[in-house]
Amino acid sequence: MKKILVIDDDRDICLLLNRFLTRRGYEVIEMYTGKKALAWLDGNQPKLVMCDYRLGDMDAMEMLSSIKNKYADLPVIIITGYSDMRTAVKVMKMGAYDYITKPLLPDEIIHTIQQAIDFSENGNSQVVNSKPEVAEKPSPENSGITFSGKYIYGDSEAFRKILKQVALVAPTSYSVIIYGETGSGKESIAFEIHKRSKRSSKTFIAIDCGALSKELAASELFGHEKGAFTGALNQKIGCFELANGGTIFLDEVTNLPYDVQVSLLRVVQERKMRRVGGTKDIDLDVRILIASNELLWNATRTGKFREDLYHRFNEFSIEIPPLRERRDDIMLFAGHFLRTTNEELGKDVKGFDPDVEEIFRKYVWYGNLRELKNVIKRATLLTEGDYIEARTLPFEISNYSKLQFTEQAPAGSFSPGSSIVPETKTNWNGKMNLSESSLKEASIDAEYEMILQALKESNYNKSKAAQLLKIDRKTLYNKMTLYEEMKNH
Repeated sequence: MKKILVIDDDRDICLLLNRFLTRRGYEVIEMYTGKKALAWLDGNQPKLVMCDYRLGDMDAMEMLSSIKNKYADLPVIIITGYSDMRTAVKVMKMGAYDYITKPLLPDEIIHTIQQAIDFSENGNSQVVNSKPEVAEKPSPENSGITFSGKYIYGDSEAFRKILKQVALVAPTSYSVIIYGETGSGKESIAFEIHKRSKRSSKTFIAIDCGALSKELAASELFGHEKGAFTGALNQKIGCFELANGGTIFLDEVTNLPYDVQVSLLRVVQERKMRRVGGTKDIDLDVRILIASNELLWNATRTGKFREDLYHRFNEFSIEIPPLRERRDDIMLFAGHFLRTTNEELGKDVKGFDPDVEEIFRKYVWYGNLRELKNVIKRATLLTEGDYIEARTLPFEISNYSKLQFTEQAPAGSFSPGSSIVPETKTNWNGKMNLSESSLKEASIDAEYEMILQALKESNYNKSKAAQLLKIDRKTLYNKMTLYEEMKNH
């Protein structure tokens, strides 16, 4: 049994990782301080070390330095939060095999661990400066899906055309704009471009611009000097500097503040940047890939995005079709997500009921692959037999055809938002037919219509819909379930 040393001062994290990895055949040793972990290593030889970036008595820099001085070939995986991403890349350059970010995703953990151990056992002790990559050919087991590290690609005709475009532009130095709805796989395409480029051995950094605060966006991207602003107690290296020589991917780029767009224009034009509060120019050799869920030309018309910056980036563009336009891929991805969820939960659900497959193929998938993955995880958890049934699916998916949704793109994408046509008890002139309705039923119908509208406006995020309705998520679920039961009787 292969030993894994887990080092984290959060005992709950250690316990969860212990249970999860033990079920998958590993022996896990928990340590809560760096000093005790180093003392244990003096007399033991694990296959892998997983270390949180922030420990109570030392940080990952010190920990990694101590481990590599004595055990150069021992692979180390750093566990980090988004705020530590810049430092995580520096740690990798010091010798860490890879990093995984919180919240921890079970399939990513297993995949990274297996790669790290294989990398070590095959006698490869050199350090890699980018995420480890694996490319598997389609096989009966993965049903036509191709893998590249943590990213997966479909095998539909629409997606094969995209991969041909990727193969064409990847070897060049062109900037690329990647268009696609939320959850459609824009980052996976960006990584594939990086992987096939001359920079593949260098760092790939992906940034969600929508997650950056307006006040700190410039600091995150370009870094800052000590004392540049209140709270800048130390010098900080930005993501562009960390990605020097490699590739940086800016997702949802229209969310960047105007002043940051100005600085970005200089990076693109002159290949130079300055840290916030700095006076020295820093030369940059970074390939910039950007993504948006709206056409950037339209964003320039509304003032959200600088037109000169758009023209600088618009050397090549790729549009990823939403999942509803790649229906041949739906069950391929569903099968993949089912396998990974079975591993995560220790279950053996064999497949999908025919009714579920039919529902999946007809549903619009507003959240694309991200929504499909979450639906599979929920359904697998609820399934007690061998096959996932329609009753385990979320309300708006299992009742999609009954709710008479118009199959269009969700609001905020390239086409008008979807419309909802709720059932109403009206006659030809639009008046309520009192002979077929009671006051209570009319009230329930009105309430139900409000719920549908809130779901639509929140892009079918139930937590946001509940906030719009000023109720809690549990109440929303109860009301949806009640209405479904009423419709079935």
